[in-house]
Amino acid sequence: MARARSDSPLLFEIVERPDFSFETKAMAEGLWPVAGMDEAGRGPLAGPVVAAAVVLDPANIPDGLDDSKRLSHLQREALFLKILGSALGVSMASVSAEGIDGSNILKASLEAMRRALVGLSVQPKLALADGRDVPPGLPCEGRALIKGDQRSQSIAAASIVAKVMRDRMMCGCGSHHAHYGFELHMGYATVRHRTAIEVHGPVARLHRASFAPFRLGGITEVQDEECLSGLD
Repeated sequence: MARARSDSPLLFEIVERPDFSFETKAMAEGLWPVAGMDEAGRGPLAGPVVAAAVVLDPANIPDGLDDSKRLSHLQREALFLKILGSALGVSMASVSAEGIDGSNILKASLEAMRRALVGLSVQPKLALADGRDVPPGLPCEGRALIKGDQRSQSIAAASIVAKVMRDRMMCGCGSHHAHYGFELHMGYATVRHRTAIEVHGPVARLHRASFAPFRLGGITEVQDEECLSGLD
């Protein structure tokens, strides 16, 4: 006999929050330090993909760490400062739009994570990467965690650092190229951004030529070297 389905709504939705269990298990295996890695900016039409690697202090983990996409701007900014002030190691790296066009966004994202990990002042024995893929060429063991930024506090911390840093880069570009509104949409394909591209054309070395709508050719590129500094 089929089980009757309840028509009563749930009183609340259970939201999974990241914890330190993956890191604690790794410590028990003799794999410490553990670094979390994540990236920001895979989908936009403009700007770099930015990655971060973070080694948290088990005795001083900031409250409220979560997937950066589930946090407000103010929450991310506050946690960014707490992470920088408490973590054992924090490193950031990016791959520019030209680097993305020269390979593809997946390879560029993994390369940015690898660069961030290599840049840590603390040498990890294990790297936890958000997603399905472990970046090639890591100097330590790597493990991929699907939805890792919602499961591991180390990855969540990296997602916050990467997001805040990329947003700041795009705000800098917005201050030098007011036509595009980068400080509002961070390079994503909003109506305002697409309209600005149609009117003013793409910015050389900032817009991703391999992404639609830039594959059509014959589009005049706008040079803007000042806002591009620090994006490679």
